[in-house]
Amino acid sequence: MTGAILTPGSRKGAAAMEVAAVKGRSLWDDALRRLLRNKAAVAGMVVLGVLVVLAVVGPHVTPYAYDQINKDDVWLGPLTNGHLIGSDSLGRDLLARLLMGLRVSLAIGLVATFVSLVIGVAWGAVAGYVGGRLDEVMMRIVDILYSLPFIFFVILLMVTFGSNIILIFVAIGAVEWLTMSRIVRGQTLTLKHKEFVEAARAAGLSQGGIIGRHIVPNLLGPVVVYVTLTIPAVILAESFLSFLGLGVQPPMASLGTLIANGAQDMELAPWLLVFPSLVMVVTLMSFNFIGDGLRDAIDPKDR
Repeated sequence: MTGAILTPGSRKGAAAMEVAAVKGRSLWDDALRRLLRNKAAVAGMVVLGVLVVLAVVGPHVTPYAYDQINKDDVWLGPLTNGHLIGSDSLGRDLLARLLMGLRVSLAIGLVATFVSLVIGVAWGAVAGYVGGRLDEVMMRIVDILYSLPFIFFVILLMVTFGSNIILIFVAIGAVEWLTMSRIVRGQTLTLKHKEFVEAARAAGLSQGGIIGRHIVPNLLGPVVVYVTLTIPAVILAESFLSFLGLGVQPPMASLGTLIANGAQDMELAPWLLVFPSLVMVVTLMSFNFIGDGLRDAIDPKDR
């Protein structure tokens, strides 16, 4: 058997190449590799991707519109008269309504989380970096808002300004930023004394520039993890509001309204409750698996 003989020079060259490869790999590359090794997180991403495609494309390819009423198809069971998973009390196709409800719930989760992300990151970064009296005032405001019942505050907004889907985005996002602001503030207090921030301050960069260019980009790790855990919380909050009749209004549907309607008719048509509940569970579990995977991949203690 023949083989290449490594000379001392070739060994040094191979070792140098290996060290260069390790040095060239960023923390984000390492986190991605760790994330892709997490089977639960990968499964969650695959399932979530399928759900997103179904939510975007599904309502356009179903044989029935989500708000199409057919009095001859009332409470049909699955696989009956072209209704794959049945119909409701007005003869509307449950599959079409389920896909539309999934689209609305995902949209509410993403938009409301984005609203909370913008407010929470800006609030926490400014409070943590500036510090002093401004920090005390800003965080006392957060404490006061924390003392208010979350659902009561959202219901108050919905009753005062009316129930529409845009207000749901704003109302839920406007109260979900509190925890985000505390997380960002804590990370900012640690980052503000780092060498690269001191160098930027010595170079004459303004406070806004330091926060925007140096503080916020270095907060992406914990922020991304918290975002993946906030989206299912927002979806659950919207579902609870819809269950109370304060969420998405007919004929529009969300997973919450479908579950609420299914609960009313579960004795006559159990499929109206079973299928939306299954989709809700699968969606929330996918986000939770992804969030847990990101947390494990980004956590420096596991490196």
